[in-house]
Amino acid sequence: MAKAKDAGVFKMENGLWAYRFAVMIDGKQVARRKSTDEHGNKLHTKKEAIKAREAAIEQAHLERNRQKKLRRRTVKEVYSEYCKNGRSDRAYQTIRKQDSLWDNHLYARFGNRYVDDISVAEIYDYLSELYHTEGLAYTYVESFLKMFYLIFGQAYSRNYLDVDTYNKLCVNKDTKIHMPKRKINDDDDIISFSKEELAVLDKYFKGTNAETAYMLGRYCGLRINECYGLKWSNVDLEAGTIAIDRQMQYQDGLIKLVPVKTRSGRRTIYMNDKLKVYFQDLARRRAEDAVKFAAVREQKQRFIDDLDGSKISSTELVNCLPNGQIQTVNSMKYPTREIKRMGINFKYHYLRHTYGTMMAELNTPQHLLCAQMGHAYIHVTQKYYLAVTKSGVDLLKSNINLL
Repeated sequence: MAKAKDAGVFKMENGLWAYRFAVMIDGKQVARRKSTDEHGNKLHTKKEAIKAREAAIEQAHLERNRQKKLRRRTVKEVYSEYCKNGRSDRAYQTIRKQDSLWDNHLYARFGNRYVDDISVAEIYDYLSELYHTEGLAYTYVESFLKMFYLIFGQAYSRNYLDVDTYNKLCVNKDTKIHMPKRKINDDDDIISFSKEELAVLDKYFKGTNAETAYMLGRYCGLRINECYGLKWSNVDLEAGTIAIDRQMQYQDGLIKLVPVKTRSGRRTIYMNDKLKVYFQDLARRRAEDAVKFAAVREQKQRFIDDLDGSKISSTELVNCLPNGQIQTVNSMKYPTREIKRMGINFKYHYLRHTYGTMMAELNTPQHLLCAQMGHAYIHVTQKYYLAVTKSGVDLLKSNINLL
């Protein structure tokens, strides 16, 4: 009996174990040879190999039964079913982005194709065409890759793809669809402002309607939607903290406050002394303006949807003019144009890059900076520690001279 159990398992030269089998299922031979279990773990003992082999044979029977029930569907049918039943939990902007990629690109090329009739090579060629021939940005082409993973994942979960095809397309690291090789001159650098540029920006924004938004980008590294979605109730002047849990978005032409996109985006940010003093003065002026412009505010204020669907006044937002008029992400367009005329390549998001780079240069622990910036993955934060800046180069030159 022990011999029968040992059949099909063997020890490899590196000391680890593997298994193989060839069984007939409904008149069709199914053969496998693997050195890992169903979770991808290596097999360290004979017992583990026997157990993995038994599980693999059982899975082969289940998959064969599953194949009998497979129904062919076009990519259009899979995506339509996903839109109807599978994305009710997706963020508004995610849905818009998916529909844009589908309507403007994927439908014409793949919509009427059967999902089980598309090869890895065909998708790779398509991604290469987008990136190398059409010249689309690498990060934008990555959105197409995610869409393919989404569509094939949906097809597999709904029984329109067999496990071997799905694994070949999306799981097996040697065969799965992937991005084309990145161009050598493709720029994905962290762009930050120098101390000289920051001095010019500090002077430009001082006393303007956009000063508060600038200060939040400069000293907190907020994303622009987070900045303009910030409420006074989320600012704790005594503790010197700002709670980020929402952002401003345009949805169907309406301004709304919606949740931040990821769980890690919800965070508490600590203000430095300079920003804390600025907000204390801003709070004082806000209280004065509430009295001084009371009548004007009644006319100028705007009511928008908050997270829970309730209506709130624009005067509850940090970025609000003294007369109650709301400020939005569009309020940064004019300063952006003016600063570019001054010779500085300004984008609000570069303030976030600058904040992250400066904090990295000050040797802030990576996990703390990751939390402050609301990154979902630590490798995104690590880019700030690898960024080459003028101050970093100056320090390098200084250290070289010490050799």
